[in-house]
Amino acid sequence: MNQPLAYVHPGAKIAKNVVIEPFTTIHNNVVIGEGTWIGSNVTIMEGARIGKNCNIFPGAVISAAPQDLKYNDEETTVEIGDNVTIRECVTINRGTADKMKTVVGNNCLIMAYCHIAHDCFVGDNCIFSNNTTLAGHITVGDNVVLAGMVAVHQFCSIGNHAFVTGGTLVRKDVPPYVKAAREPISYVGINSVGLRRRGYDIEKIREIQNIYRILYQGKYNNSQASEVIEAEMEASKERDEILMFIKNSKRGIMKGYFKSN
Repeated sequence: MNQPLAYVHPGAKIAKNVVIEPFTTIHNNVVIGEGTWIGSNVTIMEGARIGKNCNIFPGAVISAAPQDLKYNDEETTVEIGDNVTIRECVTINRGTADKMKTVVGNNCLIMAYCHIAHDCFVGDNCIFSNNTTLAGHITVGDNVVLAGMVAVHQFCSIGNHAFVTGGTLVRKDVPPYVKAAREPISYVGINSVGLRRRGYDIEKIREIQNIYRILYQGKYNNSQASEVIEAEMEASKERDEILMFIKNSKRGIMKGYFKSN
């Protein structure tokens, strides 16, 4: 839908009720779903796939070429779900030959000046506060909150329902359901506030706490702790999710409580 003073390439597929404010540029090979609002001075480049009822604020650049010297102009995409809010000056780069796409799930809030690099996969219901930066090839689960100025190293994974405090440098994988903080990044408890807000009852929260007591406060390495958790804790979705995350971690999970001298 070509608004006055906005440029929309004829090859873009724009739903009829999309609102595009002046001075925005939409390139070829772009798809935008119904009910989406795109503010002024937004640039949406080739390969963008944007869902329904999204709000994209001024200065955002979606689906620019990845900042990767290995990128050889492959035809890759950025896929953004429904009901996503992208605030001012956010940049989301399209994928490379590795994953061929960068993905942001449904119902996410990406605040001003965040960057999501190539081949990242972000789940549903995530909140990234101002100036949070994801390097390439990062996986973020559902219901994850990254506070302001969090920087995540390439190839890291962050599990479902995790909370990372502001200014944290994430160099290791962050397991599900936890709070992460300090330098170097450390376990500082489970995300009990977030879990309560999402309907987890006290028994389930205690179960998750007990799992992480074994992992982070017992005198075990990660392999030993996993064996103890599997032997002593009753099987559940949450227990198995945590064990699978530890098993599949490629960068290693973050350490336990960090005590300075």
